[in-house]
Formats: sequence, C-alpha cells, structure tokens
Amino acid sequence: MKFAKWICAPLDTGSAAVVFKKSFAAENVSRAIIKVSGLGTYEARINGQKIGRQVLTPGWTSYEHRVQYQTVDITEQIKENNTIAIGVGPGWAVGAANYHHETKLYAERVCAVAELELTYSDGRVEYIYTDESWDACSSEVTFSDIYDGETIDKTAEEISYGKAVLSPKSFNLVEQVGADIVENDVISPVTLIITPKGERVIDFGQNMTGYVSLSIKGKRGERVVISHAEVLDKDGNFYNGNYRSAKNILTFVLSGDEDSFKPTYSFQGFRYIRLDEYPDIPIDLGAFRAIAVHSDMRRTGHFVCGDAKINQLYHNIIWGQKSNYLDIPTDCPQRDERLGWTGDTQVFCRVAGINYDTRRFFEKWLGELRLEQEESGAVRGVCPERFNSYHTRISAGWGDVATIAPFTLYELYGEKHFLEDNFELMRRWVEYQHSAGSEEFLWLGGTHYGDWLAHDSGEDSYEGATSADLIASAFFYHSADLLVRAGKILGKDMSEYETLRDNVRRRFREFFMKDGMPVGDPSDLGKPLAPEARHGMTQTAITLILHFGLCEESEKEALTERLVELIELFGGRMSTGFLGTPYILHALSDNGRNDVAYKLFFNEDNPSWLYSVNKGATTMWEHWNSIKDDGSFWSDAMNSFNHYAYGCVGDWMYGKICGVQIAEGGEGYSKLNIAPHPCARLGFARCSIDTVRGRLESAWYCSGENVKLEFVIPEGTEACITLPDGRCETVTGGSHCYTVAASDI
Repeated sequence: MKFAKWICAPLDTGSAAVVFKKSFAAENVSRAIIKVSGLGTYEARINGQKIGRQVLTPGWTSYEHRVQYQTVDITEQIKENNTIAIGVGPGWAVGAANYHHETKLYAERVCAVAELELTYSDGRVEYIYTDESWDACSSEVTFSDIYDGETIDKTAEEISYGKAVLSPKSFNLVEQVGADIVENDVISPVTLIITPKGERVIDFGQNMTGYVSLSIKGKRGERVVISHAEVLDKDGNFYNGNYRSAKNILTFVLSGDEDSFKPTYSFQGFRYIRLDEYPDIPIDLGAFRAIAVHSDMRRTGHFVCGDAKINQLYHNIIWGQKSNYLDIPTDCPQRDERLGWTGDTQVFCRVAGINYDTRRFFEKWLGELRLEQEESGAVRGVCPERFNSYHTRISAGWGDVATIAPFTLYELYGEKHFLEDNFELMRRWVEYQHSAGSEEFLWLGGTHYGDWLAHDSGEDSYEGATSADLIASAFFYHSADLLVRAGKILGKDMSEYETLRDNVRRRFREFFMKDGMPVGDPSDLGKPLAPEARHGMTQTAITLILHFGLCEESEKEALTERLVELIELFGGRMSTGFLGTPYILHALSDNGRNDVAYKLFFNEDNPSWLYSVNKGATTMWEHWNSIKDDGSFWSDAMNSFNHYAYGCVGDWMYGKICGVQIAEGGEGYSKLNIAPHPCARLGFARCSIDTVRGRLESAWYCSGENVKLEFVIPEGTEACITLPDGRCETVTGGSHCYTVAASDI
C-alpha cells in the first residue's frame, strides 16, 4: 500500500470493537479495488455490505514480522455516495492469545489500514486511504475476545470517538499468503435438552469450531446469553470445566425488531450450547444454527469401509482437521490455548495433506516457522508464539516439524519449492540438534515433551516411559536423513550431512541398543514406569527404531516380535503417545505383522481409537481416555475433545487398508506402491485421492469365496500393484481389476 497509514482510536476502548469510517463520492467508476488489514481481527464494509467472504481477517501471523492484507474487487458495490467502514475487534493481536491469558501481545490498541484504488471511465485513478481524516466510533460489538466470546448489543448507540489518530506502531504489510478463513458447514440443532439440573441445552450433534447464529424477535433490551461446551457429564449435565479460563460466552442484546446475531471477531469450539438467559418466549430450534469456520481447503481424500465404527473414526479425523485448521494448525479450538503446536502438526501433516489440499495453508504457516526460528536454529513448541517469556520447550518431535512437514508436502504435491523455501529452516534445525546434546552425534539432555500422553508410565501421566534421550536422538537421525534427501533433490552437495547422519545412526546404535535390541530391563516389560525409570524397552522406542531405519535388516524380525510381545503384555493394546502412535501400525504392517496392526486398530478398550468412538466422540480427543470408563473426565487442566493428533491413524488407513503409498522418488504421486491389506471384518474398503496428477482410487470388497480389488490410476502415473496372493505387476494409468481367493487375505 503506497499511501495508507495505520490508524487507531484516540482513546483506549478496551475489549470493544472500534469502527473506522470514511465517506466519499464517486461517479463513473470502472474499477474499484480495496486493500485492507487490521489488528486484531477486522470486518470491512462498503455501504453496509460486507467486503469479501472471509472472516477473522487478517488471520494470525507472526505480527511483529508481517501482517497480511486482503485485496477485494468492490466495483459492483460502488455508488455515487459511499461509506467505507472497517470494524476491528481485539482478536489475537490485542486480546488474549495464549494460555496465560496475556493480552496486548502485539499491539496496545486495535488499528486498521486500507487503501481504495478507484479507476474512472476516463482513465483517471484516485486513492482513498486511511489517515487522520477518518472517523472513529463505537460498535454494537461492546465486548470481544478470542477466548471469552462476544457481546453484541443491538440497542447500543453509536458514540463518536473523534478523528482517528496514527498508530504509534506500524506493521509490515504483505499480500495474503495463506488460504482464506471462511464459513463452511451450517449445522442445524439436533435437540433441546432439559438437563437434570434444569438447564436448557441445545445439542448440534457435532463438535466443531465456529460460532452460533440466531434469528430472534423479542422485547428491546432482552438478552440471550449462551455458554458453550463440547460434552455433557456422566449425569447428562452441561460441562465446560475443560475450557479452563476461557469463558466462551455470547451475549446478544435484542433491539425489539427482527434481529440476526452471530459473532464477528471471535470463534468457539463446541457441540452444545446452554441458554443461560433467554426471553420469556418459546425456544425455536429452527432459529439457531452452528456455522463451522476453517481455512478454505479443497477436499481431496475420502475413505469408507464396511464397519460403522471405523467410518465414525474417519469422520472424527476429518472434523478434527476442519476444527483445527483455522489459519494455523491449532491443537484445540475451545480452551485458553488454540495455539500452533509444532508436535501436533508434524504427526498429522501427512494425512492432512491427503484429506485436503493443504498447500496454501502450509505455505503460510511454514513462513511463520521460518520467521520465528531462533538464531541457534531452535524451533519452539508453538508457532506463532508471542509470550512475554518463553513457556514452550525446544523439544524433539516438536521442532522436527521443520524437516518433516516440508518433506511431506514435497512428497504429496511434488513441488520443489517446499524444499527450496524451507531448506535453511531444515538445515539450521539439524545443526541445532547437533549442538544441543551433551555428546556429539546424540541429543542427550534438554527438556522434551517426550512421548506425550503415552500410557506406559500410567494413564494419567503427561510424559511416557520412553527415554527422552532415545526419542531425541532418533528424531535427530530422522531429520538429518530428511535433510540429506532434500538437499540431493535440490542438487546440493550433501556429503557433510551424510557423514553427520551416518554418525548419528552409528552412535544411536552404540548408545541405545545392544544385540539388536533397545537397552532396557526386560523385567519391566508391560509395566507402567515412573519418569525416573524411562528407558528404551517400550513400544514407542521399538516403533521409532523400526520406522526410522535405525536397525539392520537382520534385526527387524526380532524387533517386531518384541514389539508384539510388548503389545500383548499391555493387554493387547498400544501404550504409545504422540510420537509413537503415528508409526506403530506402519511398523507392524511393514514387518509382516499386519494381523497385530488390525488387532490394535479394532481394539475398543482404553487406549484405542475406537474407545472414544464408543463414548460418542464426533472429533478426535487429546487423551486416549478423555472420558474414563466410569464416565468421569481426565482432568480440567488439559482435556480437549477436539484434538487431531491421534487422527494420524488416517495415514495407515489410506496406506495399508487401501494400500496407497507414494514410492521412493515418486513425489506428487508420480510413482506408487499399491498393496491393499483386505480384512474380512471390514467387508470392504474404498479410498479416493484427488492427487495433483488426477483421481486415484483403491477399493476392495469381499464377495463369497473371493475378494475383488479395483484400482483407478491417474494417467502418466506408474503404479506397482501387489495383490494379497503375492502377485505383482506394474501398470500405468487407467482402471485395473483383480480377483483373489478370500483365503489369501
């Protein structure tokens, strides 16, 4: 923007939204383009009509480095006499934006910036831009906060604050990088519940991220006050203790006429709403809607099978992604957090990029990651992060998003710029890992999140039993390997890092393994371990060794059998957390124990994927047992019912049930290995992926004594198809059908 200046109100308006206005006349306009932004979140209008379809603009970036602006063609909305109005609420920049409820992290007051370019029919160009000539006034939004909700008062009179003043702080503007944040699914209520406590609760049937809309007519000054919740307690009462300090309250003050309400500058995570106040009129469920909000991503992946519970699990994976891909990859959408946790992001980014086209979404967020990488190369646990002091750890499995996400995106879409743009991010992170440990080639020491929320040190513990040093050194090797592979793809000399990678592998095996096994006391097998007893004889340790290639070929069989033994000793269940869970089924299937992988997949006891399905989940949970067997909750301290990390199993569902995997060197689905693993219990399974090369389909179904398999391969894609009976052939494009005996699966 050439001329625009950042403006704010001449006084502190607290948590209320401010509207900046400018009137102008224009005739014979052939084109009108507006560029606009604000801090915190803004909504722009021209002549009372909303500009663009985006919401919660300008999104959340590392505001101290860059603020996005949006460009919209408003030619059709221009009249002879016009008024631009830019409403700005506190949003992430001025309101609370971390779990310490700290405010004003990026700016002291809300502010706006805009530039309107008018091109007239005679070729003349005129600019109207924000400066001290704009008016500042109050809004009907008298309170707004990302965590605490919003108050909309239709009786509020507009109060003039006088002329706008220049913001004491300017911000670096960049044209929008990320995907638009938009309204998506509109959900009707399922039922009105009168709880045992006598509360009036509306169930929308789906946990989600967004906000409630309401159409209502009542007496002037009457109020509707709405609280939000994800679940009901075991007695059927409204429960939102897990929101911690986030109030999530909407207050609508009625004008006396027909009113329509919905938040403008905040959002909530919820399935249920409680009507804390409501006029003395019948409750019309048809007047309520829940509007899902997330980044605009094209749906590309679909999966369905013959088991209703597995289909519900996949539904929950999709809704976990939709709920938490709101401009940044958040961990959860409801409590006083909603932060871009790097560990959650890296474990889920592969299946996320299968379900949806996430290219633009990650182009933006990886840009924030590059901007916030520390001089040392460290990558913190959250991005964007703007705490008054750092409260997140530099942790293995979290910082490794710096290598895992760019390489995964390159594999999925075949676009080298994901590696080119992020090569220095990757390299500097590996250099940090190299320097962080107390011994060369191993990452020993540090403060890690470990195998977060694993059950092998007790189901109510935060950190699993696996040695944090083992995990850190395993991820050090994995990141070094990805860096080497990325560098070679880009034509760089990677000999230095090949040597580093090989040394890390050598020292890992010397330090953490003996006779082809991780070091650990066999007498502890299957027992919950106290933090001081953490070691390498765990499901996660063996899974990482197998999946990251830290073992020799001759050691795989024994390691796999030990993994199976650990599973059986844990009651036939997983004991893994955030870092072991993404890979455990792959480690089993890739090493000849697909039977055990299916056993884990179908398990319904805590911990398992179907445990939450049986408890009525409509999204993924943060904990395996967010609701315990007795109906009690894990804890108010940290218990999200919309947390996508364990949805990483979707990668195995596509990759092993339907058998679709990108081959080595087959980035962008140019080369595939397709090897489905049919299962009689499922009956059938079918997936489709709209790849960058075209539609890919893989399906199988049981038919009497046979299993039918059908594949659609994009034109120009080479696919090596391996059937359950061992037959293998390479095909290129087209539709291909096969039959095998049911006895072969």
